[in-house]
Amino acid sequence: MRYETVIGLEIHVELDTKSKIFCSCPTTFGKPANTNTCPICTGLPGTLPVLNEKVVELAVKSGKALNCDINLINKFDRKNYFYPDLPKAYQISQFDLPICIGGYIDISLEKMNKRIGITRIHIEEDAGKLIHDTYDPISLIDYNRTGVPLVEIVSEPDMRSPEEAIVFLKNLKSILEYAEISDCKMEEGSLRCDANISIRPMGQKELNTKVEIKNMNSFKEIHKALIKEEKRQIELYSFGEGEKIVQETRKWDSAKGRTISMRSKEDAHDYRYFPDPDLSVVKIEKTNVISIQEAIPELPQEKRVRFINKFDLDEKDVDILIDDKKLADFFEELINLETPAKDASNWIIVEILRVMNAKELKSIPIDAKRLSNLISIIDRGVISRTIGREVFDELIISDQSPKEIIEKKGLTQINETSKLLGIIEKVLDNHEKAITDFREGSPRALDFLVGQVMAQTKGRANPSETRKIIEEKIEIIN
Repeated sequence: MRYETVIGLEIHVELDTKSKIFCSCPTTFGKPANTNTCPICTGLPGTLPVLNEKVVELAVKSGKALNCDINLINKFDRKNYFYPDLPKAYQISQFDLPICIGGYIDISLEKMNKRIGITRIHIEEDAGKLIHDTYDPISLIDYNRTGVPLVEIVSEPDMRSPEEAIVFLKNLKSILEYAEISDCKMEEGSLRCDANISIRPMGQKELNTKVEIKNMNSFKEIHKALIKEEKRQIELYSFGEGEKIVQETRKWDSAKGRTISMRSKEDAHDYRYFPDPDLSVVKIEKTNVISIQEAIPELPQEKRVRFINKFDLDEKDVDILIDDKKLADFFEELINLETPAKDASNWIIVEILRVMNAKELKSIPIDAKRLSNLISIIDRGVISRTIGREVFDELIISDQSPKEIIEKKGLTQINETSKLLGIIEKVLDNHEKAITDFREGSPRALDFLVGQVMAQTKGRANPSETRKIIEEKIEIIN
């Protein structure tokens, strides 16, 4: 029997605010444990929450960026559950009146376009972080993250493969970054994902029992977890043991390459939601929603269309550029410095990504002004593209200008016929077979001879001038 996979995602996104949702504690990542805390976010008796207005603004912004309707009247609720990283024993969230409803993200996979629905976006506070001791059977709690503002984005169960889920997540992350809603640093927990997955026979409309895979924070691990859980459920149904699939929360064990049961999955009524008595209903003016929407910067899909139409770039190259906001911004910096678009795109995709991947860098290792200068020097024929790469590698580890590096290392391209002639004659004297092969119609023989001259000059010979002189010399010899 053929089976269909059904996936829905719940994505927790930390909002880009300087202070927490209900107090003035900073949201700075990486501070010593339990230093970004106060009586409010640690839930001490007698304290009262005060809503951070910036949180509402960013939540509305996320809703409009994701094509949602905004509930102009929404409220906060207490979600009661007992985990050690939740100091109040309840989480302030939104239940029946979330700030955003509806919405969608369009995705493309293997030249197929699909619209993935968004059920809702609601605001809530983050919990603390449990730190499990490696050697002793104890867990420690860091409350720094407690009270950091989140939006939870809940998708419709519209995805039919782990691959669709990853494309959806990547598109979502890109939109949130471009709209300046969150930094989405998955390695820091700014974007975390829970995935609901179930399997059903092809053609069946009813959903079967779903399983939630909890708290994954890398595309690679999310993809692997969904594939393994998909396989596990298909095998259980195939061998007639579908009743063994129960509604539960599972975690992904990357070391063992499998999902592991954590606990039975709670239904909404198990949380005992009720309106938070300490927080007023949130009322949003429609004019504010319009102002927030108008302030949303150019989003990835709009930028993609503009890059293709305005700069005549290859679609695959554009996809690489816009996939990472800092690359797209850097490309525009180069354009503003009057760098040719195709040169700017090629240097980012080939050289900058080469260095960033090799050194596992998160930021671009060179400023736009010096790279633009280097590209201009190459285009003017002062140095070759090969030498340009050598200069580039020096630029990323120093503060020197391209001109200073070229002069210091004597890398200026040799263009003068008089300087090239002697080197070319020596190469021709030592490679008579290549001359014969070229006369017999082998273009590779000419490439070989040019390569020999480039090697003799350590890449400084002008390739086109070298090729021209070699062809002329062979004709004379002939």
